[in-house]
Amino acid sequence: MNLYLRYFDKETLVYNVEEALDFLNSIPEIGVDRELENDIREYVESDVFYPKRYKVRPRVYFIIIKTTAESMLDFKDKKALHPVPVPEIPTDKRDITATVMTRLTEYKEGWYEGALDFKRVVMIPSTGKHEYRDTHFEARCKANSGQDCYIRMVNYLKERVDGRSQFPSAKGKSFRFKYLGMWK
Repeated sequence: MNLYLRYFDKETLVYNVEEALDFLNSIPEIGVDRELENDIREYVESDVFYPKRYKVRPRVYFIIIKTTAESMLDFKDKKALHPVPVPEIPTDKRDITATVMTRLTEYKEGWYEGALDFKRVVMIPSTGKHEYRDTHFEARCKANSGQDCYIRMVNYLKERVDGRSQFPSAKGKSFRFKYLGMWK
């Protein structure tokens, strides 16, 4: 692991901690003491790859960056970046249908059991004022998909609760459904 160090317009790429400390000692404004030296050694030995900055005086810092670049040109051209793991895109058809959106919109006629948590507006009789209350609602209905089940439940509730009540998205954690089987 190599190290890139920069203090204003002074910069270098070194191959070990000793060379880094030599570079810092060559700059008179930076006072390298035992504590700073130990902290730099700990940083280099750790698994952390983010840049580290050290305060020289108020609003003045020098930075150290771990890199695998072999030369300053490679570092400047960003040829030695640490790869960020990219999540794999499912290629198996079973994995794709398991995603929330495809499962929600999958066309399958039959009975569905849906559960919905929403904010219901209720009046407090003693004060005459209104407040939101968390309300849980479950229903079984005939539908063509999980999305259709959600729409039927929300339409049913909108006819029976205060119009200011708030309903969650069908894609969120506040709506769950289960396919029960084909109707007869």
